Amino acid sequence: MLHSIIEMLNSIIEMFHSIIGAITGENDRKKIRGTVVLMKKNVLDFTDFRSSIIDRVYELVGKGVSLQLVSAVHADPTNGLQGKVGKPAYLKGWITTITPSTATAGEESAFKVTFDHDAEIGQPGAFIIRNNHRNEFYLRTLTLEDVPGHGRIHFVCNSWVYPAYKYDTDRVFFTNQAHLPSETPGPLRGYRESELVNLRGDGTGELKEWDRVYDYAYYNDLGNPDRHGKYARPVLGGSVEYPYPRRGRTGRPPSETDPNTESRLPLLMSLNIYVPRDERFGHIKMSDFLAYALKALVQFLLPEFEALCDSTPNEFDSFQDVFDLYEGFKVPDGPLLDKIKDNVPLEMLKELVRTDGEGFFKFPTPQVIKEDKSAWRTDKEFAREMLAGLNPVLIRLLQSFLQNLDPEVYGNQNSSITKEHIENHLDGLTINKALEKKRLFILDHHDTLMPYLRRINTTSTKTYASRTVLFLKDDGTLKTLAIELSLPHPDGDKFGAVSKVYTPAEHGVEGSIWQLAKAYAAVNDSGYHQLLSHWLNTHAVIEPFVIATNRQLSVLHPINKLLDPHFRDTMNINALARQILINAGGVVESTVYPSKYAMEMSSVVYKNWVFTEQALPADLINRGMAEKDSDAPHGLRLVLDDYPYAVDGLEIWSAIETWVEDYCSFYYKTDEMVEKDSELQSWWKELREEGHGDKKDEPWWPKMHTVKELIDTCTIIIWVASALHAAVNFGQYPYAGFLPNRPTISRRFMPEEGTPEYEELKSNPEKAFLKTVTAQLQTLLGISLIEILSRHSSDEVYLGQRDTREWTLDATPLKDFEKFRRKLADIEKKIIERNGDERFKNRVGPVNMPYTLLYPKSEGGLTGKGIPNSISI
Repeated sequence: MLHSIIEMLNSIIEMFHSIIGAITGENDRKKIRGTVVLMKKNVLDFTDFRSSIIDRVYELVGKGVSLQLVSAVHADPTNGLQGKVGKPAYLKGWITTITPSTATAGEESAFKVTFDHDAEIGQPGAFIIRNNHRNEFYLRTLTLEDVPGHGRIHFVCNSWVYPAYKYDTDRVFFTNQAHLPSETPGPLRGYRESELVNLRGDGTGELKEWDRVYDYAYYNDLGNPDRHGKYARPVLGGSVEYPYPRRGRTGRPPSETDPNTESRLPLLMSLNIYVPRDERFGHIKMSDFLAYALKALVQFLLPEFEALCDSTPNEFDSFQDVFDLYEGFKVPDGPLLDKIKDNVPLEMLKELVRTDGEGFFKFPTPQVIKEDKSAWRTDKEFAREMLAGLNPVLIRLLQSFLQNLDPEVYGNQNSSITKEHIENHLDGLTINKALEKKRLFILDHHDTLMPYLRRINTTSTKTYASRTVLFLKDDGTLKTLAIELSLPHPDGDKFGAVSKVYTPAEHGVEGSIWQLAKAYAAVNDSGYHQLLSHWLNTHAVIEPFVIATNRQLSVLHPINKLLDPHFRDTMNINALARQILINAGGVVESTVYPSKYAMEMSSVVYKNWVFTEQALPADLINRGMAEKDSDAPHGLRLVLDDYPYAVDGLEIWSAIETWVEDYCSFYYKTDEMVEKDSELQSWWKELREEGHGDKKDEPWWPKMHTVKELIDTCTIIIWVASALHAAVNFGQYPYAGFLPNRPTISRRFMPEEGTPEYEELKSNPEKAFLKTVTAQLQTLLGISLIEILSRHSSDEVYLGQRDTREWTLDATPLKDFEKFRRKLADIEKKIIERNGDERFKNRVGPVNMPYTLLYPKSEGGLTGKGIPNSISI
């Protein structure tokens, strides 16, 4: 019945338009035919039937979606010499397709549009679109066929278009031809400049979902003092004490309790936190599911897991109890299970907690225990993961045990590791000889943690600052020599550290103590990884680049076209993180050892952040892991040849650098062109002075005066947003899904001889270990979270890919991009070959887990490989 009515309405509309055309003579004029590809909003919203009907009524009276071509060659003197605008043309067949009843999420539709040919328009360079419906839609492309004198003209739009009454100005889209500002056709310059003004906004008011404003704000939305004083948090950014990159502004009013803290959205409104609509997760991206899964995790599963854990006060008694998480564990029947079923959609429950309908929860088996359930405990695997694990970006060449902390404040913080601890384990070398031969390495979590340790240990966390020293053996593997665990002096910081050094042991209570020493070091590394290697050094530092690019570089600008794919979904995932992950009392504070000091610590570490050192070669040199060598591949010689992250990473880095050099050199023939590019200079100035404003006076910022500086800058941005993020993100579940391998919290200090805890360690070492590290509740919450965050969406776009083939009209960049894609495919083959080469013992290790995190491509899901273009999860 509904189908018949719609068909009849459509026929009436077509007949009505034909009659009008015949009367006015429109039907006899030369036409330009086009196709618009879009996705209706009501394809996604199955409850918005009323607006769908209203849209059809608007179509009936001729108030649908109109498009007007804008000339790239002829200016209109009555319109400020902007391009002449053609007559409106309307989309045809809007109501032909029955939606929402037969549509599936993500379904796009093609609509015909016919323009009158106007010789005064000539070559169209843009078009204006007005949406007179009540609903927004996602505009993918407009393609014009047989434009007289010009043939086919294609517009890539990829933007949500809201009803016209929501906007103060018209929506304008340009062809996919890149133009530097000085080379933009005159009739289009005004439109180009006006579009950037619209995207910047005026810096006032609370932003709504249809606003397209990109603006900056401090991280003043993490605390919630209105809820309780214990949820107050310092403002990050805008001060010497707490510097930080800027986030996207939402404009929400201040909290009632603290005018410097932005008010927070209720948890149920988490998905409505403002980001510009085009920065939101894609319509078919699994990240849409992710967002709901995260909310469900926090809102429903956390209290249910709490109830479950309260009924098992002994927590994990053995490693088998942990293994049972991957084999299925029973939730008691009754209101607890019913509430989970009632509140979490079935398909989400299936994905998130693997219920089989009988009350069994089951997580996927992490790769680190898939082949061998005990190999993770070996010293070899402990050391290998510093080179090929979840956080392979911190290990450094040991050059000195001297402290970097101010001795006036922190006293003597130098290491207490002596030659007696390690010299008998250096394969016959003295310490000096081992240092000279570059055979000693360190994983140092001392200076970063010590200033906060006294405060952290007032919470439920009980942990140490740590230094782990390793020796490079002749077979290329690392041997752990000693772990130093340090506490602040009980009489005050100025008295220095109280330290104890532990050395490897395999049997008896000494072996159990050594396993705990490794666990404390792993706890520190887990916290550093999550807060700094991952959140700060990828998510947080990239967001200002996303904002500045949209505010200062037109979509016509070639550098916008280069960088835009590497910013997909970043603002959205960061906004969600602020709302439910890194906020006061959020998941990170509940599952990572610094607790309430977590984000504050990341701010202190940001003080030492240097943009140019984010380049992989510079990072490796800075950590002493590589030396410049013009005869070596990529101009670097690795100190440790079998360093999988560095070996694979340098090949990816080099491929990105070559692609960026080819691309930038096509548009910028001279350094002068860089200096005189007004948008580029405004972008770089704003990025330094606003986006990373707390670092604006640093001398290391590139000046952006040369093509090389532009190439270096863009290479770093793309590297951080793609490969670096992939290396520290997608291994989370494969390595840390089995939390004893990467514990995130320690709850009690090392047992001392003569205490009940020491006796327990002797009699039941597994239980003592598990009572020391992450508790059962935090384990369930933590692995639920990292399973979600380690997944690729089914529509992910990977490095070397674009979501449309026609992203530019310029043939040379398209050929260079294809060369980049082929290079990445070659690199993937080389990685596979290296993983199969038994000479490289660090690539697979005791756990029989090949290093795949820098494979360029992946299928969707939990794969432990693949480099997405952007920080999209």
